Amino acid sequence: MSSGATPAAPERRSATLIFNAGAGGSEHCTPDDLVAALEGIGFSPVYRSTGCEDDLDAALADVRGAVFVAGGDGTVRAVAVRLAGREGVTLGVIPMGTANNVARTLGVQGEPLDVIAGYAGAGVRPFDLGRVTAPWGEDLFLEACGCGAFADVLAEYDPEGGKSPLRAVQALTATLTEFDPPPVALCVDGVPEPEVPLALLEVMNTNATGPRLRLATHADPGDGRLDVVRIDAGAREGLLAYLAALARDEFTDLESVQVDRAGVVEIPYVGQAFHVDAEVRPPVQGASGRVRIEVWAGALSVLVPGAGA
Repeated sequence: MSSGATPAAPERRSATLIFNAGAGGSEHCTPDDLVAALEGIGFSPVYRSTGCEDDLDAALADVRGAVFVAGGDGTVRAVAVRLAGREGVTLGVIPMGTANNVARTLGVQGEPLDVIAGYAGAGVRPFDLGRVTAPWGEDLFLEACGCGAFADVLAEYDPEGGKSPLRAVQALTATLTEFDPPPVALCVDGVPEPEVPLALLEVMNTNATGPRLRLATHADPGDGRLDVVRIDAGAREGLLAYLAALARDEFTDLESVQVDRAGVVEIPYVGQAFHVDAEVRPPVQGASGRVRIEVWAGALSVLVPGAGA
């Protein structure tokens, strides 16, 4: 008969679960299912019920450890901007939305319970945010901020009317054929650039924004830089070229597309529409000023399944 002491059970790690019951696919998985799965990989999760974004302020006020967000990009963004800059907190994404741009950029895909199982051997990686200072106020973004054709389309696009990546791409490319933008003189990392009319201007952190529009093929949200993606309106290509390039994930290879990595971008503001992730900052006639976009390097710590502890 052994006289050795029974090994102590491993200490469970604290965790908070934020669940968006309105996300796509949420009908296939309940909060109880997710809690049980997290317990199965060694967490002691607390489920925080939130009916709207305002509830997140109280739900996240004193969180420590891992915060798992089950939902789409909108829910992930709402949680992430509240956790930005906090010490001792890591974000785990359980994709249950339509586009899941943030999750896809991190390589997090699959059914919710399978994703959670992958977090058993997760590593922690930095995740940058974009910080915007503009005449309308201050913003943070996870995916992208921009103006031009996509922002104009998004200002008119109603996701509640039926989210469709194909419809969004068609709307984007149709707009590009008729969009007649004024010249824009960007300032990139403090260096002024010549005025050029830009059909599309996107400052990207992830490789996709909106309904899976992969406009920055090689973007890395942990490299401390932002990808400045632009289309010279004078050199823009035909509709089929953009559609085919997006389908092949070769958008940035097109001759009319220029991509630079930068820490700070300044854009002249003449009241044009902007988008900040999926939120629209509508056009304001007669307005003027500058929009400053800069990277907030390592603003978040995120869990990446299979990356090693």
